[in-house]
Amino acid sequence: MQGLMLTLTLGGLGLLGLGVDVLARTLEPMHAVKWPLGLRPPDAWPLFDQALAICCAIIVVGILRWLIESRLLAQKGAMVARLQSHLRTQVYDRLQRLSFRFFDKQASGSLINRVTYDVFQLRMFIDGVLLESLNMTVTLVFFLGSMFLLDWRLACACLLPVPLVLWATMRFSKNVKPAYKKNSELLDEAIRILAENAQGVHVVKGFGMQERERKKFQDASDEVAKHAGWLTRRVAVFTPMAEFLTQLPIIILFFYGGWIYCHDEPGHPRLALGTGLLFFYGLLKRFSNQIGVMAQIAGTVQQSINGARRVFEVLDEPARISSKPGAPKTGRLRGEINFDNVSFGHTPGKPALSGVSLAIPAGTRVAILGPTGAGKSTLLSLVSRFHDPDSGTVSLDGTDARELDLDGLRRNIGVVFQETFLFSNTIASNIAFGKPDATLAEIRQAAAIAHADGFIMEMEKGYDTVLSEGGNGLSGGQRQRIALARALLTDPAILILDDPTASIDPDTEREIMAALEGAMRGRTVIFVAHRMQTLRQAGRVVVLEEGRITASGTHDELMAQSGHYREVAFAQAGNT
Repeated sequence: MQGLMLTLTLGGLGLLGLGVDVLARTLEPMHAVKWPLGLRPPDAWPLFDQALAICCAIIVVGILRWLIESRLLAQKGAMVARLQSHLRTQVYDRLQRLSFRFFDKQASGSLINRVTYDVFQLRMFIDGVLLESLNMTVTLVFFLGSMFLLDWRLACACLLPVPLVLWATMRFSKNVKPAYKKNSELLDEAIRILAENAQGVHVVKGFGMQERERKKFQDASDEVAKHAGWLTRRVAVFTPMAEFLTQLPIIILFFYGGWIYCHDEPGHPRLALGTGLLFFYGLLKRFSNQIGVMAQIAGTVQQSINGARRVFEVLDEPARISSKPGAPKTGRLRGEINFDNVSFGHTPGKPALSGVSLAIPAGTRVAILGPTGAGKSTLLSLVSRFHDPDSGTVSLDGTDARELDLDGLRRNIGVVFQETFLFSNTIASNIAFGKPDATLAEIRQAAAIAHADGFIMEMEKGYDTVLSEGGNGLSGGQRQRIALARALLTDPAILILDDPTASIDPDTEREIMAALEGAMRGRTVIFVAHRMQTLRQAGRVVVLEEGRITASGTHDELMAQSGHYREVAFAQAGNT
């Protein structure tokens, strides 16, 4: 269809030139008119009728070109929009599959920017660079060939300034490449500040730091604007210069083409005014416009390539935590867990766990105690394969967790994190997140076990209450109890509680732990806790210090030893 468009463009130019030649004949009866393709009107037609026929033909060609071009633009726009949506979904899907190591290295603002702004930049690359370059190449070849067929001497002369335009374009593109990369980094920083401030608004207001945070965001935004202004000025200087250079061939045509028109040479018949010079001018004008498009592309190519690079950094990032090809579906596990000489570090050379070996029989309860930074949360994350150990193995029911189907493994594990996250949805949907087809009765049962049903039913809309982002409006204890209900609803074989009662008062903690007594029965439970009242409910307590297990046993056994557990017990006893 693009070829048909170019053919119609060429036909329109030819008809215009033909019309000029017909009109010139009225002034100079001996002026020859070259009719294309052997098509000429009857000799009896007056010149006015010939000109009128040419005008009608030009109108028909214009209408056809308009219909085809509108169709092409609509198809291209729809295709690029679908592609952008597909890319955005692909990036989001990839983010869902990447390991926690990737997210540990990336700020949330950068990730948001990649899914939104950088995908848009990639669309610009596809639409404004790839597709436009393809169209430009075809158009250049088409019009260039037509110019050489018309008069190769004039074509060669008019092409003399083109290398200068190409050199200027390549130099400009090379110079602005680092600037567009820096522009993305500055925008990432501004979005990071905005995201952090939105999440920590209570802290900001609590310390009266609104003005300082406003100034911080303004400075970041000003840096983006300042750098964007610098880029705009460079583009503003380059674009008019490139457009001027593309007009040089028109000047050459005016002088050299005029000379050829006025002088006949042996072997080179005289150019006609309309189907010669005017037709050549139309071809050259469109050729020069395409060269100008090349210069415009150079102004955006580095910006769009930088966005494309950042998008493909996500798409090409390997999913380090995934199911092995052909891994069998994981059914209901018994819940036996074994750590065999496990070591792991979030960063090379700084192990969070070193040589940990721990056997947890199915259906037992194990509490983890240790100071901040001891590796407690890291140990729990290995069970769900949020990370894989650097060395050693974590086995479930005697099978290396890496050999199990990942989705099936995680469906067997219910996790309540130390920091509760709730979605902007109804309370019922939040509880049923891991089991979307759960009935309201099942949801209420899980909430009742977590002692959440009471305060939920006191709300005006009950379980249909829509929570704001992050569950704002609920107390810390209420958010945690909804998270507990969410973990219990899936009926997991293994229950992991990463210090879930840290933000709950002692009375509520006693209520929840008493309610969880029935829910824990028949399941393997690993929980991080610091209060003696909670630790005593475990059949076994493991003390973790500096990534190593330093003690393990029941409350009485550990109290008989000197160490961290005994120090914590005496400290809490002294505070009561």
